[in-house]
This record gives sequence, C-alpha cells and structure tokens, in this order.
Amino acid sequence: MADKSYYDTLGVSKTASADELKSAYRRLAKQYHPDLFAGKPDAEKKQAEEKFKEINHAYDVLSDPQKRAAYDQYGSENGPQGFGGGAGGFGGFGGGAGGFGLDMDDIINSFFGGFGGGGRSQSSRANAPQNGKDIGIRMTISFEEAVFGVEKVVNIKRVENCPDCKGSGAKDGAFKTCPTCGGSGTVTQTQRTPFGQFQTSAVCPNCKGKGKIVTDPCPTCKGQGRMEKTREVKINIPAGIDNGQRITYNNEGHAGKNGGMNGSLVVEISVTPHKIFKRNGADVMVEYPLTVAEAALGITISVPTLSGKPEELKIPEGTQSGTMFKIKGKGIKKLRTKNDYGDLYVKVVVEVPKSLTREQKDLLKRLEESFEMKQFPKKKEFKEKQ
Repeated sequence: MADKSYYDTLGVSKTASADELKSAYRRLAKQYHPDLFAGKPDAEKKQAEEKFKEINHAYDVLSDPQKRAAYDQYGSENGPQGFGGGAGGFGGFGGGAGGFGLDMDDIINSFFGGFGGGGRSQSSRANAPQNGKDIGIRMTISFEEAVFGVEKVVNIKRVENCPDCKGSGAKDGAFKTCPTCGGSGTVTQTQRTPFGQFQTSAVCPNCKGKGKIVTDPCPTCKGQGRMEKTREVKINIPAGIDNGQRITYNNEGHAGKNGGMNGSLVVEISVTPHKIFKRNGADVMVEYPLTVAEAALGITISVPTLSGKPEELKIPEGTQSGTMFKIKGKGIKKLRTKNDYGDLYVKVVVEVPKSLTREQKDLLKRLEESFEMKQFPKKKEFKEKQ
C-alpha cells in the first residue's frame, strides 16, 4: 500500500469530494467483496480478498479529513515520522468498520439487496471482514524529552485472535450448519396484530447470523475465538514533537474479525512546561531580566540554551523593556529534517528595583534631575499628543 496512491486505488482524483469517495468505495467494495468469489479458485479468492482490504484501507484514510490531510502532505496517513498530526481531543477511535465514516452493515445491505433477500444479507454481514478498533492512549513527557526525542515502553491491553484457532473459536475447524436457521443466518418471526399477520426476519440467536456453529470449541480460547492480552509496545518519540501531536502505529490495535485489518495504536503526546523556556513551534523564547542600569548602559549577557551551552548576547545601551533579540538556529530541531532548527528568542525585561534605601532614593532623584526630555522620546511624544 505504501507505494500505491490511495486515490488510484479508489479510481478518483486528488480533489474528490466525500460523496465521490463514498460512491467509488461502494462500487469497488461491492465488486471485490469476498462473498462474491465463493466457489472460485483459491488464487482468485485470495486476490479478491487482498484487493478488498486495499480498498478498505484507502477509503479509511481518505474519508478521514485528518488522515487525508496528513497523507496529502507527507505521503502517509501517519504524518511526519509516524504522526497523526494536530492537537485536539481524542475521540472517534474504533468502530466496526475501522472509522470508515460508513456503517459496514449498511454497506453489506447495499451489496446484497438484490441477491436473494434477508437470509443471504444477514449471513454475509456476520461473516464479512471487520476491521479492529483503534486503541488511544495519552503519554506525558518532559520538555527536554520532546526536544531531543526519547524511547518509551508502554503496556497495552488489546483483543487478539486466538493463535490456535485463528479466531474461529473452533478446534481444527469443527463447524456444522446451524440447525435453527439452516445456514441462512436469519430466522423468520410471525406476529399477529389487529391488522393481520406480519413476518419479520431477524439475526439467528443460535449462530449470531453466521449460519454455522462450533461443534468442538477451541480449548485455548474456550470457543470465543478472541482473547485479551497485555503487550509491551516501544514508542519512539522523535526529536521536535510538540504538545498534542499523535504517533500512529498501524496493526497495534485490537484484532480484526474474519480477515479484517487490525486497528492502530494512537499515542497522543502531552508535554510538560519548561521552567524558563516557552515554545512556539520550533522556536523557543526565554525572558531575561535586566536592571535599569544594565539596560541603560548596555551589557553582554550569557543566555541559557536548550543544549546547556550558554550563548553570549550583546545588549546595546538604551535597550527598552520588551525588546526581543534572536539567536539563530538555537531552537528546536524541525521534524523530518536533519539539521534544520528553529531560533531562540531572548526577551529583555527591565526590572525596577524595590525597597530602595534613603541613599539610593537620593541618588535616583539627582540622576532624574540630570535628564533632559529628549532622552525619553516616548515620554516626549506622549506629552506632545496631550
């Protein structure tokens, strides 16, 4: 999938609307649905199954605005270095159809509406591939870990298909046709009402719509076909990741059913604030306090940096409070680059002294008396405007 355009897979242009994507997906999914290849040679069936999964994955990406934007920009739905980009709330993980934006039941109904009615539809629906749900977690890291990158290990609980029965729930594939529905996956119910008798079809309660039941349950999963496991997953956090960004690990989520794709593990990053540095993308800013005399006379200061090696910065005389200086290339490494860094901004804050002694007050008064208005252009301008 990585070398093939998702747009080409669905046969649409890069500017295709949501409705156009949906229409193309329905058409192709109906054409390659595995149920249509029952009785065909194994090679042809396998090819159809792979094509069906490919179509599902392409639509999964392009129907999700966030994944589509990441794919258009980076060539991958995971964004830069495995990212799912963008801050914002967590939510929307999972869903029977893997977050397609379409309900798989509706899709299957549309496939088989003209192939013999409810019995076939219910059975096909229960046996159709279902993608596994995503798992979403949040991970808190320090400011330094976000700047320089770090590797973490997390334990996640996820549903996996039984390794012995491959998710079927049956030992050695021991199934038989459901005696309740005769293999159709549905049962017909008749109800008497004041208006006469009505017949409705419902999912078979015995086989849950599959049309077959297990005769010899798998001892490993006790016939469930699935089990919950705790797994260790290594999370490689790249240098430069920002607060609220996500890293996506495909196939690390809950297992799919009936050959459906596994879900993804989506890690949202939360970065703790730094004591002195503030971040804006790849740039960082630090406020540096100066005394009145230092700002007035000028001074060379030693500015702390992310690397720990201070940078010398010359502050000219007469510098005003709030003035910003830039030290180029001393910010944070930009994602998906080798040696491209943001800048370090130094904001000068002139601090007025407190708790002056009598002698200091007298000195300041004499200094104030020695000043001329032209030495304070802002104050002069303000007075002239009054």
